[in-house]
Amino acid sequence: MRSVTGLPRVARTLAIGAASLWLASCAVGPNFEPPPAPAVSGYTPEKLASPHADADGPRVPRQHFANGADIPTRWWAAFRSRPLNELIRLSVEHNPSLQSAEAAIRVANFNALAQRGLFFPQVGINYTPSDQQFSNATQSNPLDAPQSRYTLHTVQLNISFVPDIWGQNIRAVESLDAQTEQAQFQLEAAYLALTANVVTAAIQEASLRGQIAATERIVKIERDILGILRTQFEAGQAAQVDVLTQETALAQAEQTLPPLQKQLAVQRNLLTALAGQFSADEVLQKFELQHLALPANLPVSLPSTLVAQRPDVRAAEANMHSASAQVGVAIAARLPNLTLTGNPGTGAFKPAELFTQGTLFYTVAASATQPLFDGFTLYHKQKAAEAALDQAETLYRQAVITATQNVADALRSLQADARAVQAAIKADTAAKASLDIVQKQLVLGQITQVTVLNAQQAYFNTAIARVQAEATRLADTAALFMALGGGWPTQCTTPVWRDCVFSPAPSVRVSEAK
Repeated sequence: MRSVTGLPRVARTLAIGAASLWLASCAVGPNFEPPPAPAVSGYTPEKLASPHADADGPRVPRQHFANGADIPTRWWAAFRSRPLNELIRLSVEHNPSLQSAEAAIRVANFNALAQRGLFFPQVGINYTPSDQQFSNATQSNPLDAPQSRYTLHTVQLNISFVPDIWGQNIRAVESLDAQTEQAQFQLEAAYLALTANVVTAAIQEASLRGQIAATERIVKIERDILGILRTQFEAGQAAQVDVLTQETALAQAEQTLPPLQKQLAVQRNLLTALAGQFSADEVLQKFELQHLALPANLPVSLPSTLVAQRPDVRAAEANMHSASAQVGVAIAARLPNLTLTGNPGTGAFKPAELFTQGTLFYTVAASATQPLFDGFTLYHKQKAAEAALDQAETLYRQAVITATQNVADALRSLQADARAVQAAIKADTAAKASLDIVQKQLVLGQITQVTVLNAQQAYFNTAIARVQAEATRLADTAALFMALGGGWPTQCTTPVWRDCVFSPAPSVRVSEAK
């Protein structure tokens, strides 16, 4: 019998052998290479032109596309709205979607760490006390012979190790690390979506307030006209039908207010929910168009830079990396596998006698296995992994195409928005001047009611269209920042990224449009 000092020697021998095999292992399957940047230098077939309006039309704020410029970390600050800055900070701190994305990172990271544990021997301990009594059935006179009975105490280590000869575990860890990266990029995507949604919702609230204000102006004008017609009717200078027609027009204008007010209330609920609060605890920040500046210099990243900063594209790349590693896992499963086991222990009739001279026992074994026939199960699993890699590659290409499309759409929209705002201002100014003249002529009794109604309706439509056009230009500006991937700083680490984003350090400034 060996002495108890042989226990660590057995474990040490297994560990040395396992480490040697591990160091000698190689990882089968494809080695992942990041896909190349798209072979395009722009987003439009022609050279990108900054938004511009007609020189002979009303003056509108100008915007300029700065090719190759960096995206500001706090890009929403370009709208020069303190309430907007405060609401975004509140949303980033309390929105559950970001907290869920952060938890997903921890889940993926711990799974990757757990998989790393298989690089080391798995050691467990077992203590088994047992009371045993033998049957006398084999004795010639079982009734007279005393039965044998004893108690046995056994303490045993269970040591097992599977050397990563073909790199199966290396590839598994690689896949899980890629999933952790994917979760990180999904956090960035959730952050970008949240900030963009807050900005867009704030602009929509400002638009609704502007439409309500325009509608209230129209209602006041139509009430004034109704008062003139009633006075003229009492003096016998206007027909009753003209009064009734104006009352109808006034009621129709008043009818448009409740839907706008309902939309505003719903929009307030949306902003409150984005801030991570219950609707009963409505946010204090309110927004109007005149308090939101239009950014003048708009950065436009190159396509090669876009794929490196769009979180959805980076997440698709990480997904492709994970799928590539899974091919190696599937290939390794079809190759010979080696398992080393060791079971040192000690057994005695009394607990006090454990680990004494002569009670030691151990077993050291190695087993090699090679699948011979499994109904092509492992083969088809490998083919499934390869098909999943093909799928991940196509999803990545689709993500890149979608990203460039989003930027191109935002650029085209902004190019058209400048002319749309100019046309809306021109129409609104002309309609208001026409209505002013009509009001004066109405007092003198020089026009018909049909002309009055046409002038009122034209001004109502153009006033609303102007508000919507100005809001659309602001929203499309926010859409460009979102399409370009926002400004997530690469130096921000996951646990303290909020402090990094909102640190007082200066960021790239985007000036206000003049």
